[in-house]
Amino acid sequence: VQLVESGGGSVQAGGSLRLSCAASGYSATKYCMGWFRQTPGKEREEVAAIWAGGGSAYYADSVKGRFAVSRDSAKNTLYLQMNSLKPEDTAMYYCAADYYCRTWDGYKYRGQGTQVTVS
Repeated sequence: VQLVESGGGSVQAGGSLRLSCAASGYSATKYCMGWFRQTPGKEREEVAAIWAGGGSAYYADSVKGRFAVSRDSAKNTLYLQMNSLKPEDTAMYYCAADYYCRTWDGYKYRGQGTQVTVS
């Protein structure tokens, strides 16, 4: 099982990015998948999560109304559409997957991260 994030980069405040998390080795729709972010010196923060089957989603208060999580079952890929980006969104973003939604340490499968920088 492997998760590979992509789509990070540098963007000006107010801009948008879409992160992708390509899953291989299992069917992503059967798993809860989450997005986390971390900046040096701060605790890792859960940004969003989508339940197995895609029926429900969770968003941190800091991103509600600006970020949207989704997945494409045909491509076995999780997405995070990030709009109205702010400098405080700057972080390394990670995706994670498991049968149930968990905290970061509890997720069985975790990606290596993609950097987002907002200036």
